Amino acid sequence: MNRFCVAVLMCAWSVAAFAVPARVGHILDGDTFSAAVSLDADTTVSVRVRLRNVDTPEMNGDCEYERARAVAARDRLAEIIPVGSTVELSNVKDDKYLGRIDANVKNAAGDDVGEVLIREKFGRKYNGGRRKPWCK
Repeated sequence: MNRFCVAVLMCAWSVAAFAVPARVGHILDGDTFSAAVSLDADTTVSVRVRLRNVDTPEMNGDCEYERARAVAARDRLAEIIPVGSTVELSNVKDDKYLGRIDANVKNAAGDDVGEVLIREKFGRKYNGGRRKPWCK
C-alpha cells in the first residue's frame, strides 16, 4: 500500500506546482518525518519525507556520541517543524529506500529546514553515496 501511495504522490507532483503543502505528522529522526499530503479535496496520503542533501546522526548509531547527537537533531527538527504544522515540499524525488521521498522542505516561517540543521551543526551536507561516520 505504501509503495502505491508514493507512486500516486509522485504522479500528482509531476504535474503540480513547484511546491506542495504538507502537514507534519511525526518526527522520525533528525532528517526524516512523516507528512500528510492532500492530492485533492477527498484524498490525503501519508508519506515519509527525507530532507534532501542533509545527513544527521542515526538513532541506532555506532557509538553513544552519535546516538546522543541523533536525539538532539530529532528534537531540533521537531522545534523547526512541529507536529501539525504545515511545510512546503519542493524538488521532490523518489528516495533510494522504497516508501520514502526526498525533498527540500521549508517551514511556516519560510526557512529551509535542511539549511537550518546544517548551519546549527545538527547535520551536514550529504549528496548521496557513502556517509561519513559520526563516531570519533
